[in-house]
Amino acid sequence: MSSSEQIPLSSAFAPEVKLDNATVIGNSNGNYSEFLGIRYAAPAVRFSLPQQHPAYNGTVNATVFGSPCSQQNYTWPTPVNDDQRHIQNFLQTSIPTFTGSEDCLNLNVFVPASATPSSRLPVVVWFPGGGFQTGAAQANKGESVVLRSVAIGRPVIWVGVNYRLSAFGFLASEEVRNAKLGNLGLQDQRQALRWVSQYIANFGGDPSSVTLWGESAGAMSIALQMIAFNANTENLFRGAIMQSGAPLPVGDITHGQKYYNDLVRATGCQNANDTLTCLRNADYNILKAAVDASPSFLSFQSLNLAWVPRVDGVVLTDEPMQLVADGIMAKIPFISGNCDDEGTLFSLSSTNISQEAILRAWIHQNYLPNATTSDITNLFGNYTNDPRQGSPFDTGDHNQLTPVWKQAAAIQGDMVFQAPRRFFMQSALNYGNHKIWGFLSKRFKDEAVQYLRFMGSMHGTDLRNAYDLGGKVGGELLDYVICFVNTLDPQNGCGQLRREWPAYDSSASRPMLEFTTVSGLPELSATTDDYRQGPIDLLISLMIRYPLLPGPPKERIN
Repeated sequence: MSSSEQIPLSSAFAPEVKLDNATVIGNSNGNYSEFLGIRYAAPAVRFSLPQQHPAYNGTVNATVFGSPCSQQNYTWPTPVNDDQRHIQNFLQTSIPTFTGSEDCLNLNVFVPASATPSSRLPVVVWFPGGGFQTGAAQANKGESVVLRSVAIGRPVIWVGVNYRLSAFGFLASEEVRNAKLGNLGLQDQRQALRWVSQYIANFGGDPSSVTLWGESAGAMSIALQMIAFNANTENLFRGAIMQSGAPLPVGDITHGQKYYNDLVRATGCQNANDTLTCLRNADYNILKAAVDASPSFLSFQSLNLAWVPRVDGVVLTDEPMQLVADGIMAKIPFISGNCDDEGTLFSLSSTNISQEAILRAWIHQNYLPNATTSDITNLFGNYTNDPRQGSPFDTGDHNQLTPVWKQAAAIQGDMVFQAPRRFFMQSALNYGNHKIWGFLSKRFKDEAVQYLRFMGSMHGTDLRNAYDLGGKVGGELLDYVICFVNTLDPQNGCGQLRREWPAYDSSASRPMLEFTTVSGLPELSATTDDYRQGPIDLLISLMIRYPLLPGPPKERIN
């Protein structure tokens, strides 16, 4: 196909793209075309670095999704009352699940029907979330992004990436550090971005106009890509959009030794001279069962996860929040925001804690084991058991699922999501970053189904602002996203936007955009990033001093 020819996307023809010496065949869907399950790296070798895909030859069938990466199965906690049972039954039916595989380093490309190899359209690369243990690129609809971008006259190309998860992507131990094989999931993402840089022009994209976009673990991944390899982005992306995710103080990769040793024992590798090689050759089903038995985000320890990005000395050279504090971060424009009640979902696993004294001990042991007793006393002085101060926020005495439900949700949501995001954005301003924008989603607190009100604006609900169009919940964030991908400004050249989105600045108030509902209908309003200022400042100071996951104390840099 010459550069002057359009990609044939009418319903009468299957669209084709040339990659090296291969013809890649996708699906035509009228106004857009999709190329699914394209390998962006050689087939993954367990617990090994991703390798560049060899030159493409022959015919590549890109008409069906590739396999997601191996998922870590999880078990929902035992409900303590009928309301929790109803909540969990609803969530179980609404959260998608996937059957994964180790052979999963693939991506999906969605392009407008009018795209040609000479179009040089801006590109948005999507990293899915799922707590670094579940998730798949096909869970989010790239076609809705492309169709909306065409409708508002700002066409983009959407790329969704699958990357290794759980122990397969984030194995952690001294053995892993010594082998320089940490954070393989982040290495997969970086390899996918190199593929985009090399090949996206063949689909009509501009490799110099790539924006990263993700939610939850996907957003955390993007923030980590901004600081990875001492902030060397290889010029693979120029902007970022992060929903509910920022760098966390996760500590050294050796802090995962316990979970590594559990896998070694479960697979019969404890007597091997080289346990890492033994794990690499272990039976997949036995290894997978051992991985599934490790703690998940619905286990009692909640967001103290077994398999997460950690400091490995290669991808992450120091604790992520410390790198941010030192100004080691890509100086690019970005958008970052949170849901108001990030912690409610992750407090379902600890509803059997019914007393503040027990909650206090659990927070101390589970999240901040190196903090002093005085630190924890100060923390609980800022996060009291007054339900009017807890999460779901701004709901008064209502929605108290258990005696310490709103207190636990407030601490976990602010600790893992709100405080790191605020610190990240303020640090970006301090180090002369380009313009940045913030948002807060406070929707769904007035759910018609009473038991869902216990969850408030829970983690993940901001996705409905981005991917759902035409319904009562809105979808307005998507227009801002599309504008940002085109111009690195969420409101530049997009006249149909409903409200001005002021840039985040160094003023005391720090303006943000707020997604709300009024009488069940979506609304946009202005807000400021000064809510819970004292408590969140305290959390930031604690996390700068202590990693969130157990490990030896470390001298901190002021």
